[in-house]
Amino acid sequence: MSPFLAGLRAKVGTSLLMLPAVTGCVFDDQGRLLLAHHLDTGLWAAPGGGVDPDERPHDCVVRELREEIGIDIEVRGLIGVYGGPEFRTTYPNGHECAYVNAVYGCALVGGAIRPDGEEIGAARFVTEDEAAALPSPAWAPVVLPDVFAWWRDTREFIA
Repeated sequence: MSPFLAGLRAKVGTSLLMLPAVTGCVFDDQGRLLLAHHLDTGLWAAPGGGVDPDERPHDCVVRELREEIGIDIEVRGLIGVYGGPEFRTTYPNGHECAYVNAVYGCALVGGAIRPDGEEIGAARFVTEDEAAALPSPAWAPVVLPDVFAWWRDTREFIA
């Protein structure tokens, strides 16, 4: 949790907060999507996180993937911005959050996949069918079809 968010939580407790977030969708050459196993929820999702004050979403997705997965990425496009009831969650500690999530298509440009062991326990590339079969957040069925469609439509331009 960022110092900014910790400060808010000290004032509002576990009450619902509306927060900006980003997700980075990285594909391999076979069109498989990098998913991460999130230790706090036990769910598989593309890596990402909350945007800090004065941070550009584009910079946030680069930072989050470096911190959580150990990879360097280049943002290649905005897939979409999402929100709604599927993006609302209550964490095991009782904190309630509703996210507006900017989802980016990204290219791997360096580093090696090394989950941080704090937020992320594992990471791997999966096909669209494999992704659908993994335990995932409520927003995954809303976003993943767009993510894989973006890959099919842009793969020749992002490699």
